[in-house]
Amino acid sequence: MPGDLSEYRRKRDAARTPEPIPDAAELPPRRSEHSDDVIFVIQEHHARQLHWDVRLERGGVLVSFAVPKGLPTDPKTVRLAVHTEDHPMEYATFEGVIPKGEYGAGKMTIWDRGTYETLKWEDYEVDVILHGERVDGHFTFLKRSEGWIVRRRGAAQDPNWQPLPDEMKPMLATVGSMPPANQKDKWAYEFKWDGVRALVRVEGGRLQIFSRAGNDVTASYPELAELGKELGSAQAWFDGEIVAFSGGKPSFAELQKRMHVGNAAQARKLVSQVPVSLLLFDLLHFEGRSLLKLPFADRRALLEKLGLRGSHWYTAPSYPGAGDAVIAASREQGLEGVIAKRLDSRYIPGRSPAWIKITDVQPQEVVIGGWRPGEGRREGVLGALLLGIPEEGGLRFVGSVGTGFSDADLESLTERLRPLARKTSPFNGKLPPERARGAKWVEPELVGEVVFRIWTPDGRMRAPVWRGLRPDKSPGEVELNG
Repeated sequence: MPGDLSEYRRKRDAARTPEPIPDAAELPPRRSEHSDDVIFVIQEHHARQLHWDVRLERGGVLVSFAVPKGLPTDPKTVRLAVHTEDHPMEYATFEGVIPKGEYGAGKMTIWDRGTYETLKWEDYEVDVILHGERVDGHFTFLKRSEGWIVRRRGAAQDPNWQPLPDEMKPMLATVGSMPPANQKDKWAYEFKWDGVRALVRVEGGRLQIFSRAGNDVTASYPELAELGKELGSAQAWFDGEIVAFSGGKPSFAELQKRMHVGNAAQARKLVSQVPVSLLLFDLLHFEGRSLLKLPFADRRALLEKLGLRGSHWYTAPSYPGAGDAVIAASREQGLEGVIAKRLDSRYIPGRSPAWIKITDVQPQEVVIGGWRPGEGRREGVLGALLLGIPEEGGLRFVGSVGTGFSDADLESLTERLRPLARKTSPFNGKLPPERARGAKWVEPELVGEVVFRIWTPDGRMRAPVWRGLRPDKSPGEVELNG
């Protein structure tokens, strides 16, 4: 089947693009498609949407398919392939940047190249075996009513390849104190960032961000999408924290302006007003290999080897054996505390004593069960929130909080609480009279977070300070810390 470069030439201007544009002359002599020297090339194309262009020599041209997520790594995966215009043979060696405004604008690099064997070539099916440096295997391109797809045939190229999991559960720290001095070399110490947990899945240059509860929050943080493109074809799961900074320090109040935003257009508008950073601190799966059973020290070494650093993401520092110095630096900088992690610990989802949260104040997630109206300058808005921890039959009262609110917080929280009004208390047992007097009860649906000093003998938080709502948490997830 002879090639046709007319569509290729129509879309390109030789004066504006560095791409090869041969004269409209006779095509190169046709070689046998069954010859060992029939070539293929795969180019990574950072156009408006990252994709991989698979080009197969045929009839004097390169027959081309754009594969948005790259060729599948295992036979169970089926991927979209878009049949594009034939390209000239000179394109097999092309690398460069196609200028903005031109067709296919963006950076083009050669991802792999080699020779291939043709098993079948029809208008509806292309069946080939590729022999490259990175890709070696049997692939079938099939034309369906809705377009082309591509799948790998036979076994995966690497018999030990493990498909990228669809979901991950986070490992959680327990509240505690510094490890004994004679064990300090068995632990690494990291700053505790005042943000929200983020589990990040990357495949085919596409990034997905999941909250601790497993909710997809990708749309809330569009500036992090470039991390997926930086990783290219790599498949990975990362663990980290999303943080907003104010005055050079992490600010949970600033981050709240982003956490509530699920509308993609609104989130894009907020990127310049309230930018966030993704601080990566663990690597859970990479390129067909689960890392969950590796010691934390080995996982960190692999993460650091990737050298990930961009405008909105970087690898958070970790300091083996330096607990005293990290604690001192945390206090000096006014940070929330330190996380100690055993260097030999595996990544086990759920709360684990192998990770210890060390703070001067304790954070506690709480469920709002009611509120007391404000007085004086707070007249018309809430004066204090009544807080609880879920237990059988309702909420266990753990205290009230009236400090830590901005004026905007007071107004927005009051408006959110009014529609949740109910006639009866959601708390188990009686509240202290001074707390229950004049209280307005609400359905226990909103989760917030406070910090406090200690628990009192009767199970109340002493001197709690409001930090903000936690829209990433459901009431059923709230549990007692410490």
